[in-house]
Formats: sequence, structure tokens, C-alpha cells
Amino acid sequence: MPKFTYSAIESASGKEKRGVVESASSEQAAAELKAMGLIPTALAAESGAGATKLHTGAKPVRKTGATGEQPLRAKKKKSGMTFGRVINNAGLTVFTRQLATLVNAGMPIMRSLETLARQERNLPFKEVVESLVESIRSGSNFSDGLLQHPKVFDRLYINMVKAGEAGGVLGTVLERLARFMEKAEKIKGKVKSAMTYPVIIMFVAVAIVGALMVFVIPQFENIFATMLKGQQMPALTQAVLGVSNFIKNNILITIGILVVLYFLFKAWHKTRGGTRTIDWILLHAPGVGPLFLKSSVSRFTRTFGTLLASGVPILQALLITRDTSGNVHVADALNVVHDRVKEGDNVARPLDSTKVFPTMVTSMIEVGEETGALPEMLNRVADTYDDEVDNSVAGLTSIMEPIMIVFMAVVVGTIVIALFLPIIKIIQTLQ
Repeated sequence: MPKFTYSAIESASGKEKRGVVESASSEQAAAELKAMGLIPTALAAESGAGATKLHTGAKPVRKTGATGEQPLRAKKKKSGMTFGRVINNAGLTVFTRQLATLVNAGMPIMRSLETLARQERNLPFKEVVESLVESIRSGSNFSDGLLQHPKVFDRLYINMVKAGEAGGVLGTVLERLARFMEKAEKIKGKVKSAMTYPVIIMFVAVAIVGALMVFVIPQFENIFATMLKGQQMPALTQAVLGVSNFIKNNILITIGILVVLYFLFKAWHKTRGGTRTIDWILLHAPGVGPLFLKSSVSRFTRTFGTLLASGVPILQALLITRDTSGNVHVADALNVVHDRVKEGDNVARPLDSTKVFPTMVTSMIEVGEETGALPEMLNRVADTYDDEVDNSVAGLTSIMEPIMIVFMAVVVGTIVIALFLPIIKIIQTLQ
């Protein structure tokens, strides 16, 4: 019987495993590995140099960081060229809600997906759903099909579905996942709405200042040159006129400088140091800091609680929550918690020692662990902080309005004063 050398991932722990299996064909060997709780990533017949590898879509876990583990990744099947994301979070939330409704109504998962594929108008996502149907029809699990599309379904989504399949409660897990995604989108929308007002005001301020510099101030320069007859203008006026002349005579260069600065900032933000700096500022900046901290707490507790309630093991749930935290300092804290829990500690004590999360959060988690109701307590904390985010958004909006008005007044006022100083000098000369 032919022998096949394989590389696979243990579905329970996420660790990579290699070995040899005897089977009649590569398809049967892959099926046997799945029955053993392994997700094959490569399968090669031991037949010399001409052997070909069977890639199944999953990608081995790479060791990195404090915990030595990274999220599972899968190769996406290429079904034509697409630009940008296949589907946004709102669309995926609607899909998950509809799928949960159909499965809970007693419809088989494959028929449910066929129904959703027929009504899907987003063609790239329609192809994804149809590929899930084909994967299930060929004998794979729903979660195995999801692994083929890591850019559409993240690790949290895949592991919750896998836990639901293992426990025979896929409909319940999909319902819980849809509710989680809806609340996550709601919180994200509130944070974005809080930042919309200052961004618009900044854009308007830049547009006004640009118009003054290009069209208004040069007219005053001609008047000053004629009326002052060679006299020296105030330093503030000279500075404003110098900036105006540079912008007017070098519009393309000015725009180029702004574009280069933007991309330099984006590149720096992608570096480890840049990411840590920006994330620290977001958590500690006056005004917006409390809002982002409460949003991070809500996201952590909601994600962790939903995973535990769905039957995902606690260590795996901590890794998934870390990878979806959205803030490097929160991820570092969860790394510490993962290592301590792996050594036999509880969640609350190491979480409190990181000094990232408020004491009230760690205290409630401790109570949840003592009473054996940790998932319920985590979701209760998330509900509480959802309300706190609402209050912070309202408070931040009321504070930002006068701050931005004062900012605009200072910028425009500085330009006005710079223009009035020579006028006063001209009046004094005429008198």
C-alpha cells in the first residue's frame, strides 16, 4: 500500500505535526488524517523525486512571540480577479444572521448555503459561498471550507463554527456569532461617529487656510509693498507671506510633500514601533483615550465570552482574542494571561497584573471564575462597557465641538492679525 508523507495541524491545539500514513490514495489519506483530528497542509507520495504534494489549503502555524503561536491561515482558491475586500463586515454579519436563521429552522447546512448563494448579489462573495457548498458536498466539514477563505472568514469565525460542529450546536453558535458581529459593528460605528466631527472640521480648516494662502494673502502683499514703500513688515506678517508665496508658487510640490508625509506616516504606523506608539496614544490620549480603552475592554470581553460560551478551549480562546484585539498593548496583556493560564493560573490575576484593564473588569472576571459562570460574566461586562462607550461618545462629541472652534479661531485669527499689523503701520504713517 502506498505511503504518504504529511504535514498537518492538530485541530485542538493548532500545533504542526509531521509523519507518514499508509493509504490507497491521497484522497483517502487526507480523509484518514481528518478522522484523526488533523488538518492536512501538505501530502506527498513517497515515490522518489517525481512525487507531487497535495496542498489542502491550511497553512502551518509559525512560531513567534511570547506564546509561540500564530493564527491559522489558509490558501484561498483563485476564482477570478477581485479588487479590495470580497465582502465588508456588515455584509458578512447579514450573511451569518441569515445562515443562523435557516439552520435553526431545521434546514441542512448545505441547503442553507445553496439558498443564500442563489440570492447573493455580490458576485465575488457568491463564488465563496458556492465553493463552501462544493466543499461540503465533497465530504468536508463547514469549518474546513471556511479555512479556504481566510480573507473572508477570520480565525474567530472559523473556530466558533468548528466548536459548534463538534458540539452538534451549529445553529446556536451561528446565532451567537451573528449577535456578536452585530454588537461589534455597533461599537465600531459609534467610535467612528465620534471621530467624524473632528475630521470634518480639520478638513474645513485646512481648506479655508489653503484658500486664504493662495488667493487672499497675495493681494494684501501687493498693497503692503505699495503703501509701506520699502519699510520692513512685522515678523509675523513676513512669515505668513513667506508661507503663502511658497504654497502659491509651488502648489504641486506642496501637494507632493503632503502625500509623501501621509505615506511615510502609514509606513511608520505599520512598523512595530509605530504601531506600539499609536496604540499607546489611543489608549492614553486625553479625551479619546477613555473611549478607545472602553471599546477595547468591550471587544475583549465580548470576544472571549462568546468563544468560551461556544465551547472553544480557554487557551485557544485567549489566542484568538489576542489576535482580534486590535491593539498591540491589549494583545501583549493577553499573551501574559495565556502563558500564566497555561501554567495553571486563573485569568483574573495575571490580567490584573498587566495594568491594562480596569480593576472592575478583572474583579468581575474573578467572580465569574469562582462561580463557574465566566462566559456569562464576560458578556455582562461587555454589555456594561457598551453603555459606557455610548456615554463616552456623547461626552467626547460635546467636548470636541468647542475645542475645534477654538482651534479654527486660533489659526484664522493668527492670519488676520498678521495682515492687520501692516495696516496699522500704514495708518500710523499716513497720520
